[in-house]
Amino acid sequence: MIQHVALEVSPALLPAEGEFWQAVGFARVPVPEALGSGFDWYEREGTQIHLMEVADPSAPPVRGHVAVVPADFNTAIERVEGAGFEVTESRQLWGARRAKARTPAGHVVELMEFPP
Repeated sequence: MIQHVALEVSPALLPAEGEFWQAVGFARVPVPEALGSGFDWYEREGTQIHLMEVADPSAPPVRGHVAVVPADFNTAIERVEGAGFEVTESRQLWGARRAKARTPAGHVVELMEFPP
């Protein structure tokens, strides 16, 4: 199990980035006070996405991505598209549907119907 993934996000894009993760099915959770400000955390079933506010974030990888298995694939796709994000379905693997979306900060997220 991966406990968390930390992604750099510019301050201006932090709210929209959070909206994306909520559309995928992650809920915002409190950040430990000891870390101070500049972070937004989202969690689903013990896995967290840590958004780190960075004035000049590194460019997101072109092919590198985070893959998540939403609780309900179709509902997640509908919520992500309904929130205004573009979703592109890719070929099925292991008999499962897959799709990719790009977050406001440019991170690629793969949505998987179920894991292999």
